[in-house]
Amino acid sequence: MGLSVGIVGLPNVGKSTTFNALTKAQNAESANYPFCTIEPNKAVVPVPDLRLSELAKIVNPQRIQHSTIDFVDIAGLVKGASKGEGLGNQFLSNIRETDMILHMVRCFEDENITHVEGGIDPIRDIEIIESELIFADIQQLEKKIERLQKQARANNKEAKAALEIALKLKEHLDELKPVSTFEEKENDVFKALNKEMRFLSSKPIIYGANVDEDGLLEDNEYVKAVKKHAEEVGADVIKLCAKIEEELVSLDEEEAKEFLAELGVEESGLDKIIRTAFERLGLISYFTAGVKEVRAWTIHRGWTAPKAASVIHNDFEKGFIRAEVISYEDFIKYGGEQGAKDAGKMRLEGKDYIVQDGDVMHFRFNV
Repeated sequence: MGLSVGIVGLPNVGKSTTFNALTKAQNAESANYPFCTIEPNKAVVPVPDLRLSELAKIVNPQRIQHSTIDFVDIAGLVKGASKGEGLGNQFLSNIRETDMILHMVRCFEDENITHVEGGIDPIRDIEIIESELIFADIQQLEKKIERLQKQARANNKEAKAALEIALKLKEHLDELKPVSTFEEKENDVFKALNKEMRFLSSKPIIYGANVDEDGLLEDNEYVKAVKKHAEEVGADVIKLCAKIEEELVSLDEEEAKEFLAELGVEESGLDKIIRTAFERLGLISYFTAGVKEVRAWTIHRGWTAPKAASVIHNDFEKGFIRAEVISYEDFIKYGGEQGAKDAGKMRLEGKDYIVQDGDVMHFRFNV
């Protein structure tokens, strides 16, 4: 499944540094000037899941394959991006192709790192970026409204219904409110419109509060402000020090754990971001476990067994007969597939079965 998170923010807030650490590859240039990132860097990032290593201890496979999310490092936006300021239009189109936004916000003072707006104010920075997303949505919606008005005049009933919703949404956006807070977002007509237009301000947001080392243990005033704002708009906040996260890249797993422990931090901020993005996108993993490979497969929560099988191969869905299912807990408890079978813990499930997070599955199919 191609699911992607776009990393956005003003220039010099730590986007590319975060990207370097996320991908564990120092290939996104970081520099102290705006528009250091010109083309969007893309990378496939594994979703941390300790269950895979526990399964591997039992199965002893040749390889382990995690679920993944694509992260896209999008160049810094500036005020006026929706009108083409900086390289705005190009970058806004890059955001449109993503499923979620990781909005990096600078929450630390450092006179050696230039801030494009001249001072540290994370709420102002958030408003600049998110206003530009709303302005871009307004421009796109206005063009759609013109087309719908023509169709409605031709007595097209579907166009009339869509026009009514579009005009209400335009009023909402004109008040600088994002699409995500539109009161009729559960309306089927709106859902169809949003699916077609892929509104920027409709995308779920995680705020990455980039702090210095001192800010990791105790929230500073900037982080507190970001958390308050996030609570108001229903977004998540993950606090991290991008510079430290980048340092962690060069350490092995044990060294990284020791380093984090010395800082008084239990988990990498980037691991939290990856996992939170996975959850916010409504994703879960099921597993296949064999001697060749232990693998996590990404699906949307609520998918049936045939639909879940399709991520392995479309033929698995077309010719689905049944699924052999063992819960992760039972697989571990009884020492693998045979032990779970002997204990009566393997189930045969049909086409209506809703796959659960952590199911260990084997599909029977016939094409």
